[in-house]
Parts: sequence; structure tokens; C-alpha cells
Amino acid sequence: MTPDGVKSYDSIRPQADFIKRVVMIPMRDGVKLYTVVVMKKGTKNAPILLSRTPYDAKGSTSRTQSQKATEILSVLDEVFIEDNYIRVYQDVRGLHGSEDDFIMNRPLRGPLNSTTTDESTDAYDTIDWLTKNTPESSGKVGVIGSSYLGFTALMAEINPHPALKAAVPQSPMVDGWMGDDWFHYGAFRNTNIAYTVGVTTGKGSGGSDPTGVGDDYTRYLEAGSTGDYIRHWGFDQYPFLQKIMQNAAYTPFWSQQAVDKWFANHDLSVPTLLMVSQWDQEDSYGAPAVYKAIKSRNKDVKVSLLIGPWPHSGGNHYGFKLGDIAFKGDTALEARVNYIKPFLDHHLKGSADPQLPAAMTYATGADKWQHSTQWPAGKPTKLYLREGFGLSFEAPDVKLSANQVQGHDDYVSDPSKPVPFIPRPINMNDSSQWKPWLVRDQRFVSDRPDVLVYTGPVLDKPLHIMGQPLVELFAATSGSDADWVVKLIDVYPNVSPEGGQGVMTMAGFELPIGIEIYRGRYVRGFDKPQALTPNKIEAYQFGLPHVNHVFLPGHRLMVQIQSSLFPLYDRNPQTYVENIFNAKASDYKKATQSIYRTKAAASNIVLPVVEN
Repeated sequence: MTPDGVKSYDSIRPQADFIKRVVMIPMRDGVKLYTVVVMKKGTKNAPILLSRTPYDAKGSTSRTQSQKATEILSVLDEVFIEDNYIRVYQDVRGLHGSEDDFIMNRPLRGPLNSTTTDESTDAYDTIDWLTKNTPESSGKVGVIGSSYLGFTALMAEINPHPALKAAVPQSPMVDGWMGDDWFHYGAFRNTNIAYTVGVTTGKGSGGSDPTGVGDDYTRYLEAGSTGDYIRHWGFDQYPFLQKIMQNAAYTPFWSQQAVDKWFANHDLSVPTLLMVSQWDQEDSYGAPAVYKAIKSRNKDVKVSLLIGPWPHSGGNHYGFKLGDIAFKGDTALEARVNYIKPFLDHHLKGSADPQLPAAMTYATGADKWQHSTQWPAGKPTKLYLREGFGLSFEAPDVKLSANQVQGHDDYVSDPSKPVPFIPRPINMNDSSQWKPWLVRDQRFVSDRPDVLVYTGPVLDKPLHIMGQPLVELFAATSGSDADWVVKLIDVYPNVSPEGGQGVMTMAGFELPIGIEIYRGRYVRGFDKPQALTPNKIEAYQFGLPHVNHVFLPGHRLMVQIQSSLFPLYDRNPQTYVENIFNAKASDYKKATQSIYRTKAAASNIVLPVVEN
């Protein structure tokens, strides 16, 4: 009758090829942060590579139960841990093993933070402790991480510790209202409801929202406004969702914590490699915005921008394909081996300077990496919407008639039948739907009457764009508010090359190169929402994500315009209300949307064209 229970078991066996230490590092206010230090046995005089995460440092260093360092860490870490690096993950303040309360994207000390600590001071104190208490360390530290970890990497560069020698912020959360996680140009992203519930429940262990696995399209539509959805499920008890609903416009709550604004007013002292994914479905705005802010302040500063053909955080995983788009090799591994590691080796180990250019971007279409001495690299060239639903680089010469019956194309936007952002049924918690949505074949909506489709002629030579396409949309609505969605698309030839069973031929494929949404009420200023005057032409200007893409001969350019991307983005009632989160059922009304293509109101997309 010997009891069979065992109190504990040490899964790290004597034969393990690594050392793992778990420490609680004290901050200046006495709060201790849970930190995991991993290195190969025999490591000495090694640089530290630090990531500060809300996603569980313990889990980040326990990918599998293995005795090999490369198997307990992510694939990102393999090239580092195998080459005399010390890898450190730390739970941010208030989550998982760390003490104190959690504040989403904890702002810098100042107007929004009256305490003595922020993510910058916590990074400083962590680096200070690590360099003094890790005998295997060389005393040099780098920071790396994507998404929220990209945000904390950037924050470490603000008033940095002297030991911080290099930073690689990847798809960082920079301005959550303008174009990163929470909103895009004023339109709220419903995916963040489940994210907030998961991250802020039980110190980060709350899991997903309990709404079931049915079609999100139906679930959100039946709920009414997004605010109604939040209240129906009791999510209004979450402070961060309250902050979002109380700051639907670009209030100081957002503008005063936008990280790019800090870098626009302060010198960068840490060599930095910024990264973003070309089809980043979560944080496409941040890295290019910070790059622009830094370069605008000092064009000679040491900062580079890397754009890869991936979804969000894709550079940290495998980069052979995205959705139906396949690449010649593992583009993510190529970025790590050819750019990220040489950059960090130089600054942390004293290796040869890789002389990284201003921008390293993957040319989709041409399927190769390219280097640029500046970014954007293309010449602004206007692609105009034309009569007959055509596209042309020649401006229209149509004059608007007195009764406005000519020179525009119309569609009716019905909030009760919003355009889905991917084919139904939709489960936004399903990564197989979520990660590749920005490369979904757009033929599933191109025949809807509430989607305008403009198509250019068949190309007889390559058209190469490098930079950020800019939308200049002249539009009117019969309502008093409207959302405008613009898509730049590469249309593949409608032919079927030879392929085996299960091979995607791509015949007629409509590949999105950039998709973005703009909430019309902010046309006078993002901090100044106001009702639109019915049937008045307004000029809307906004950017699509940064890209390097080659439209090949035989392909066509396409532009699609619509007024919803549901349920990813909340529905616009098309009747002006003070706060869309509180819109009532009676506020949601059909509206006729008019897109203008006249000489005086020439809707276009400014393409950054590279001249061969």
C-alpha cells in the first residue's frame, strides 16, 4: 500500500544541454517581475537577448518538454541559443508570474501615468539587474520581440540603460487608434474584445470569450452595436474595454501614448532594426510610423526597416507560404539569418558590420529580397478611377454635371447586410482564418452590388511599387456618416497552368496587396468627429499598408471600394451618433454611396512606382 503520488518532478534532467533559471527581478518601486533565463551549458561572455512579454514567460521557454534548448524555445531563438546567446523572457508587470497590476500598453510616465514606473523603467531595471547578476553575461544586451513584445522593445529604447546596445522591434504596437490593434482610422476592430478578455482575466490566464463556435458574422449582427455585444456578454466589466468605448475618437488617451510621437521629438541612441509584415493583420502601422518619425528627426541615425511577406509576427516562424501564396524558400529564416542575427552579432558581439541598408524588403511577385537606400523607394504616381469601372494613370477629363448625375459610381450600403471580410462562416478565433485573411481571394465579394470594382488593362510589362500606397478618395453619402474601405488588388491571369492534385493554380486569383478602412466622421480631424453633410463630396486621404510588390506582365490592377468589413470592424450605422458603441437599432440605415471620378474630384491611389 505504498502511496503512488509524487509531489514534484524536475523535467530538466542532468543530460539537458541547457541551464534554466527562474528569478524574480526587483524594480525600483519594489515590485518583482517573473523572469526566465535560458542558455546552453558552457555559455560564457555572452550577450543577453531580452523579450518582455504579456504572453507568459514560463510558456515561452517551455515549448516542449525536452532536454534541448532549441526545443524548449521558439524557432526564432534557435540561431541565437546555438551561438552563445543568453535568452531571457520576462512577464510584464501585473501578468502571469509578475507582481502588481496590469495596465494595457502602460503609458510612459507623464500625463497618463502619474506613477514612478513604466515599461521603459522596468526594462532599465531589468537590464541593470541581469548584467550584474548573470555571471555568464558579457554585459551587453539586446531587445527583440513582436506585437506587444515589439511595443516593450521600443519602450526599452526610451531613456535606455547604457548596456542596451541593439533593438529589433517587430510589428510593434505603436498607435492603437490610428492603425494598430484597436482601431484603424477610427473603425473599431471587434477581434480585440476576445483578446482583452483573455489577456486581462486572471493575470493573463483567462482564455477566450465564452461565446461558442458559431458564425461570428451572425453573432455580431444579431447583437446590434459593438457596445451592445460587449454589454450582452458582461464584458463591460473589463476596464480596458471601457477605456476603448469612452475614447471612440482620437482623444488624448490615444495621442499621448502613441510611441511614434515620442520618437519624433527625441533622439534615438540605440541601433534599431524595425520589422513589419507586408500582410500584417494586427499591427501594420507601427514600425513604418516609427521609422518615419526617427528619419524625419535625423536622416543619418542608425535605423533600418525590414518588411517580409508574412502575416503578423510571421518573421518569427516559418516563411514558406501564406495562405495560397507560396515563396521560393523560408523567407522568415532568411530574414533571421541574413539580417537580424548579423545586426545583433555586430552590436552585441563585435562581429563585422553587416552594413544594413535603409530598407530590406521582400518583393512579392518577383519573389526575392531587395535592398533600398531610402524608404519609400518609389516615385508617387497616381492611378485614377475611370469611367466604365476602369483604371488609368491618365487623369479623367469628365466635368461634374449640374445635377451630379455624371462623373460618379454609386452603390447602396445596407448595415443589415454588411460585406464580410472573409467567406462565411467566420470564426475570428480560428488562426487558419485569421492569419491569412489579408491574402484571401477577393472574388468572394467582387460580384456583390455593394462593392465597386475597377479594373485596369492587362499589363505588358512589370509594374513595381515600393512604399505606402496613398488613397485619395472623393466620395459622398446620402447618410450622415460612412465608412470607406479601399482594396488594391493584383489580378492573376485567368489561365490554368499544369498542376498536380491539390495544387492551387491561382487562375484568376484576386490577391489583395493592401486593404484599409477609414471612418468618414473624422474627415475634419481624428479628434473632431462630426456628421457628414448628405450628398456633399468630401476628400478622404489615408494610407494602405507599406509594400514591395511587382505586378507581373499578364496581370491586372484592381481597386475595390465598399463600406464595411464585417465583423472584423464594427458596423457604421450611417446615421451620425455621438458614440457608435451606443448606436441604437433605429440608427442603422441604408445609404447611397457615390465615388467620384471627375476632373475636379479625381479619386485615385498614389502608387510608389519604381522606374526601371
